[in-house]
Amino acid sequence: MTRIKRGYIARRRRTKLGLFASSFRGALTRTITQQKIRALFSADRDRDKQKRNFRGLWITRINAGIREIEVFYNYSKLIHDLYKRQLLLNRKILSQIAILNRNCLYMISNEIRKEVEYTGLI
Repeated sequence: MTRIKRGYIARRRRTKLGLFASSFRGALTRTITQQKIRALFSADRDRDKQKRNFRGLWITRINAGIREIEVFYNYSKLIHDLYKRQLLLNRKILSQIAILNRNCLYMISNEIRKEVEYTGLI
């Protein structure tokens, strides 16, 4: 029986695997597949962790901006007043305002507090 040479399919599969684990250049295919599984699992897990981290960062920035402006006003009161007024300003936008334009954040918080006190929603 004659010997059959393997085609290009296995080599193509291994080079695709090598894209996930570029540091394992001379490693076996099994090691590369394990590294690929670990990389995909970490990427999936850390996408959710990144969302949590950014939300915490936005909350910290808003709280720092509010406390710098007014003495007896903080993040939780601001968010509570925003929900009472049914305003659609999310935390990302508020944190950008707190960083770039503190006067605008001051005006927003004052308007919200005036309207909440005026309507008697407290």
